Amino acid sequence: MSKSGIITVISGFSGAGKGTVVRELVKKQNYVVSVSATTREPRPGEVDGEHYFFKTNEEFEAMIQKGQLMEHAGYVDHYYGTPKDYVMQQLEQGKDVILEIEMQGALQIKENFPEAVLVFLTPPSYVELHDRLVGRGTETEEVIAKRLQRAAEECIYLEKYDYIVVNQELASCVEQVHQLIQSVHLKREYQQDLIEQITADFTGHAR
Repeated sequence: MSKSGIITVISGFSGAGKGTVVRELVKKQNYVVSVSATTREPRPGEVDGEHYFFKTNEEFEAMIQKGQLMEHAGYVDHYYGTPKDYVMQQLEQGKDVILEIEMQGALQIKENFPEAVLVFLTPPSYVELHDRLVGRGTETEEVIAKRLQRAAEECIYLEKYDYIVVNQELASCVEQVHQLIQSVHLKREYQQDLIEQITADFTGHAR
């Protein structure tokens, strides 16, 4: 059987629990999270190559020119992007690579890598998302209102994703995402070695 890994992009509304789901997924076997490149300064405790690949503007722009990024975007005067080499190395080792990125980046990935699996996480309702954002206790009502408005605007991206998963209960959500990723391994394009093996076996015995 082919041991090539699968690219899975996980996106969702702010407060949908993307980071928590991804952290739980990597506790299972064979998952790695892609490490993004950025031009912002490291925060206390962040390690180059582990949390981010920290680059200068010149280095990042050179990566863009050389086609070394799977996707990239600018946020608040800084670049963020997904280095291609790191992801390809992990895939070649048979790892399933998870990219936790925003919708625009996800669509770039899908355009350049059609085989990538796009998963959108959503809470069960607007009210639930509001309650989760309030429950964080880290943001003002004004900021929460802006996040909710942005979520409403981001609904246009739902049609672009392969799978929509409701994050109502964490363990159930993580298991659903895990199972759908694993099911992709059973698709014909990932089973060429098995197809050849079965074909040789059956035709050989039929002679």
